[in-house]
Amino acid sequence: MMRTRPLKVALLGCGVVGSEVARIMTTHADDLAARIGAPVELAGVAVRRPSKVREGIPQELVTTDATALVKRGDIDVVVEVIGGIEPARSLITTAFEHGASVVSANKALLAQDGAALHAAAQKADKDLYYEAAVAGAIPLIRPLRESLAGDKVNRVLGIVNGTTNFILDAMDSTGAGYQEALDEATALGYAEADPTADVEGFDAAAKAAILAGIAFHTRVRLDDVYREGMTEVTAADFASAKNMGCTIKLLAICERAEDGQSVTARVHPAMIPLTHPLASVRGAYNAVFVESDASGQLMFYGPGAGGAPTASAVLGDLVAVCRNRLSGTTGPGESAYAALRVSGMGEVVTRYHISLDVADKPGVLAQVATVFAEHGVSIDTVRQQGKDGEASLVVVTHRASDAALGGTVEALRKLDTVRGVASIMRVEGE
Repeated sequence: MMRTRPLKVALLGCGVVGSEVARIMTTHADDLAARIGAPVELAGVAVRRPSKVREGIPQELVTTDATALVKRGDIDVVVEVIGGIEPARSLITTAFEHGASVVSANKALLAQDGAALHAAAQKADKDLYYEAAVAGAIPLIRPLRESLAGDKVNRVLGIVNGTTNFILDAMDSTGAGYQEALDEATALGYAEADPTADVEGFDAAAKAAILAGIAFHTRVRLDDVYREGMTEVTAADFASAKNMGCTIKLLAICERAEDGQSVTARVHPAMIPLTHPLASVRGAYNAVFVESDASGQLMFYGPGAGGAPTASAVLGDLVAVCRNRLSGTTGPGESAYAALRVSGMGEVVTRYHISLDVADKPGVLAQVATVFAEHGVSIDTVRQQGKDGEASLVVVTHRASDAALGGTVEALRKLDTVRGVASIMRVEGE
């Protein structure tokens, strides 16, 4: 039997995502009510510019006083899609204090202060859901938090930023340089006017922190995530990748150490074999590869951004939270019982592709190989090309720690025969 009194929803933010949330709540009202067991009512919309016309939203619902809206006391669920740290953090904690559960898409806030927000939700006995914070419409957080709760996740490897994937895919398929590909992404609306958060890996790093925390039942903050952008990736890097049967992706990688006592989270460009499922992810799409003990390898794929896809994830959370409100329960909260050590990048072990500019004369290869051996880094393959006294030397290593590789490169730079290190890139997915 359906309850006739509606559940009241406050919407914080009415931009690209918020307007889609409001639209779906209106156009799918009957279906949402049937799935929840009660109608849902948009009770207020907090915005910065109240004079802007918002189709489908009655003007009397619009307010600039977000704090007053979340303090009303009759609000059942607050949907936060304004982003950033403040005032979002204060508004969410105030919502809990005044009896509302929260659905958020705020990856930056969750990556920085997720533990405190979960604590506030637990103290108030309310829900905090945030499926939309990572990978847009792709169901990922709920499978990690619920479907795989009985399994042991060892690795999460993924493309979690559509802008960077579009740029790198364009460079790979057309031979364009970075700036040319970025300009195309901007013209098509995939890149912001200031793309720094995307291309320097900040966006992906926030998502990696959230994923690692859920996957490994350990608190992982944004500051724990190693971050390296993709602005230095060149057409020459793609040519080298193709010679190895690889392509280049900006990856978010969360791993449990082999001894099970620590975890790492990192974001950086990497060569990945064309045979790996992530290599075929094109355009602005996202995909995440999960490896666990019992279920083996799982891949989640779909649109990772955009108003409608992200709103789909928000509405999924809204339905779940509203159901919990009706039954008087709450869903899963923070699971950080494992409290594993979060290790630094120096301990990460992977393969490397190093391109060196060297003098074209006898003995160079032997000198370079000696440096690798002295630092305990085993060489897998070497390719050398030379002309007019100059040469390039491409070395691909077996698995080595980041610290060992760093020492190797430092020593290589001191060789008279090494003119410079053209590029260093990790090789993942093998």
